Amino acid sequence: EVQLVESGGGLVQAGGSLRLSCAASGFTFGDYTIGWFRQAPGKEREGVSSINSSDGSTHYEDSVKGRFTISSDNAKNTVYLQMNSLTPEDTAVYYCAAKLSSLLYLNRYQGAKMAPVWDYWGQGTQVTVSS
Repeated sequence: EVQLVESGGGLVQAGGSLRLSCAASGFTFGDYTIGWFRQAPGKEREGVSSINSSDGSTHYEDSVKGRFTISSDNAKNTVYLQMNSLTPEDTAVYYCAAKLSSLLYLNRYQGAKMAPVWDYWGQGTQVTVSS
């Protein structure tokens, strides 16, 4: 059974940092691209960042470039999202997702930010940034 379990969300003041974790199980970690998405109230789910652990390739949406860093620990089948310089606009439920694809191929059709094309999802973790 495929499982993606997020953790690390919480309440933080603007300018602060949080690190989210996504623990994956039930599939071959290196065959999948792992992505982070977020969804704020009343808004569509949007892509944030993605990583493919087999080749180390990463992708960031413009809204988080320079502030967020994605990484993976292949021994633990875990992907991390380090979030720095947080603003209230980053407030959302953050979801971890997995797609059986290379990130290179996903980026050919901008699939990294297209939630419907991803195969598996975690339950989400709330991130709230206060002003």
